[in-house]
Amino acid sequence: ASLGGIDLQLLGVGRNGHIGFNEPAHDLQLRTHRVRLQQDTRRANAGPFRGRLSEVPREALSMGMATILQARSIVLLATGRSKASCVERLLNGPITTDLPASFLQLHPAVDIVVDTAAGGTLAVEPSEAEHH
Repeated sequence: ASLGGIDLQLLGVGRNGHIGFNEPAHDLQLRTHRVRLQQDTRRANAGPFRGRLSEVPREALSMGMATILQARSIVLLATGRSKASCVERLLNGPITTDLPASFLQLHPAVDIVVDTAAGGTLAVEPSEAEHH
């Protein structure tokens, strides 16, 4: 913060709607914190650990939601069919701690980049579909 804050926040999104390891919960942490990773999140991150779930850390450090939302601009990347429901909900659903990514609706400068599979449930106008 003393150096001017974050200019660009680059995020991925989990199948459960977590961003920055801010897992769905009754209350979300505002600032950087230690988080206990959910089993599904650990499974999704097993690749770099040779697929061995037992080697995937059970905890991680994460920026909190307030820190993320204070960035000047945000880019969210979503790939794969398993993210399609989450992408649709984050764009069209209510803002809820059950889907932390939905809080991106509050930010004035968010770009969401999806592949065809992750955007599969979104309605696309024919003229827009020609340019994907």
